[in-house]
Amino acid sequence: MPNILACTDGSIYANSVYNHTAWAAAKMSASVHVLHMLNPHHEDPVKTDTSGSIGFGAKSALLAEIVELEAARAKVARKHGEVILEDATAQLTAAGVQEVVADQKHGRLSDSIDSYERDADLVVIGKRGNHADFATGHIGHNLERVVRSCQHPVLVASREFTKMDSFVLALDGGPSSKKAVEYAANNPLLQGMKCHLLSVGKGNAKLEAALNEAKQTLADAGYEVSAEIRDGEPDKVIAEAVAEEHLDLLVMGAYGHSHIRHLIVGSTTTAMIRTVKIPVLLFR
Repeated sequence: MPNILACTDGSIYANSVYNHTAWAAAKMSASVHVLHMLNPHHEDPVKTDTSGSIGFGAKSALLAEIVELEAARAKVARKHGEVILEDATAQLTAAGVQEVVADQKHGRLSDSIDSYERDADLVVIGKRGNHADFATGHIGHNLERVVRSCQHPVLVASREFTKMDSFVLALDGGPSSKKAVEYAANNPLLQGMKCHLLSVGKGNAKLEAALNEAKQTLADAGYEVSAEIRDGEPDKVIAEAVAEEHLDLLVMGAYGHSHIRHLIVGSTTTAMIRTVKIPVLLFR
């Protein structure tokens, strides 16, 4: 049975992650593994300077109290994580997922994702977590590092889940975008949706050939496919296409060989995912 790894931190994006996960599980007939990471670096540690000239006995007593307080905070964090996982399991079960396993682990998701996604066919994560800066639209390095680390497709959930009937596949002719085409053709996740193939750049024989080949592959797989080449900046062009065609999902390679590559490397990852306002399915 296929398996989906759903990453949650109980943030405002959590419900959307569960809904996107349930949607994917139904399409793939998959089980779900919910993962919550207890990240000590994201807690608010007690910051007390004990280096001053206070007495030894007073300093020892203070340190003992700090240790007790930290232990209490850790206990609360664990309990909070357990509640998050209970809620995730309840929501996924109510949504029709037949098999749900929930785990709470210590560490940072970005440092550990490679060990947990090995047994997954798809990873689902929210665009933002508890520590994102909503005022600036910042998504954060955690998401970027997860995308960089995962060998399997990553579905980045948008703020709200809406029914998805169509997707735009950004094709640059590179290996990762070709992988996205092959996945769409051979995996049930996107079956039944309308496909809009979009290449960004000045039309040339090589790009047109790659676009026509992808269109034929997807048409042979049963998709209703449209295709076009638009010139301009990839982030602006893709956002315009999404708005004009009322598309529900962006599918693209996480590493390509044209401008699109630079959209998924460094800080521009955040800009791309933020710009389109819809879920993004990424391939390496």
